[in-house]
Amino acid sequence: MPDIRFAQGDDVSVAYAVHGQGPIDIVYVEGGYSHLEARWDIPPYRTFIERMAEFGRVIRFDKRGQGMSDRVPGATTLETRMDDIRLVMDAVGSEQAAIIGESEGGPLSMLFAAAHPERTRALILQGAEVRERKDEEWPWGEATPEEFEEMMATIPERLGQGRIFSWLLPSIGDAEWGREAFGRLQRNAVTPTGFEAFARMAFDIDVRHVAPTIRVPTLIFHAVGDQVCHVENARFLARTIPGAKYVERPGADHLPWAEDLDAFIAELRELLTGSREEAPRQRFLATVLFTDIVGSTARAAELGDSRWRGLLAQHHEIVRSAVERHGGREVDMAGDGILATFDGPARAISAAQAIQHDTAPLGLEVRAGVHTGEIERIGEGVAGIAVHTGARVAASAGAGEVWVSAIVPMLTAGSGIEFEDRGPHQLKGVPDEQRLYKVA
Repeated sequence: MPDIRFAQGDDVSVAYAVHGQGPIDIVYVEGGYSHLEARWDIPPYRTFIERMAEFGRVIRFDKRGQGMSDRVPGATTLETRMDDIRLVMDAVGSEQAAIIGESEGGPLSMLFAAAHPERTRALILQGAEVRERKDEEWPWGEATPEEFEEMMATIPERLGQGRIFSWLLPSIGDAEWGREAFGRLQRNAVTPTGFEAFARMAFDIDVRHVAPTIRVPTLIFHAVGDQVCHVENARFLARTIPGAKYVERPGADHLPWAEDLDAFIAELRELLTGSREEAPRQRFLATVLFTDIVGSTARAAELGDSRWRGLLAQHHEIVRSAVERHGGREVDMAGDGILATFDGPARAISAAQAIQHDTAPLGLEVRAGVHTGEIERIGEGVAGIAVHTGARVAASAGAGEVWVSAIVPMLTAGSGIEFEDRGPHQLKGVPDEQRLYKVA
């Protein structure tokens, strides 16, 4: 799971997550509704973020009023929402970033790039809208005022059903998981009332006069058959943003996560690094260990910020020591847990048990998950379905427990480690059902 943090403004907390380590910062301004955790559960989206994180530090956030950010009354303006970008950039120490504006996030990104060129390394517009309102003056909008009101009337019955999945990604629109995943995203991201307020605000936006004032390197990427945002939106932007590069793709996907993924990543990489070539990927078999503190939020509230930070520092020292003693490699120490890799599952289990034993005197209860599979090393990080599986195995464990995937008992035969069968589990974001075991 992503490490969720909060950027604190004068009157709002904005949730954000960071993926990758740079050296280029990339702020992803998502269209429509957002929820950091629910979006992460969508496999092609997760792959999209991981691909960008190979060469940049990807910064995602939930717009105020949505997801894990503070709910706010009524609609927010473009100007107010622009503050969210500044807020998360400041929170992560980013002086300048490439801004990706997706769909409805396009106008917000364009306004930010035009108003703050000193903080905008580049602007990338993907499926970006210019104006939603359709009329004789702008026939390429999404809906006429009459059509829009009809859609607003159906929000309570449609929101949360995930029907939009096949519309956004027709290339994979028949995938069984899609409607369920997007329905869950909608239900977590925003209420019907909040969505209506947001939709009415977006319907009145028009950035035709902003486009000519943009003075940063700009990439416009659009599918010619996009069913959400007409391609003439992109062609208009290509004509009016000075020096913009326009890439028009065949197909109908509104989002670049599926059939356009490789092409989008290649264009983005070239814009930001000067090369379309991917860094070589090292794939190998490894055991991943995930740990985290159970009930950390309540404990932090009980102790207060200062005492909690001190306790967390002791926890981190214990965890790092245990991983090192058992031959592991620390990959990421995010929040109150660790991701580490080992060359065998028995060592990972021993490290997990040592962590639980040594942190118990601190009054901490730690859960752990262990999984063995093929992973990719990308820079100092790791990626792949095996990593996600390990994280979900850990999330299934209870306080003081070590849970493992089915392959682990097979690989530890003869070690003396005993396991209790906990039956099959459908792990979020993992395609196939997994049988899990608890270390006895």
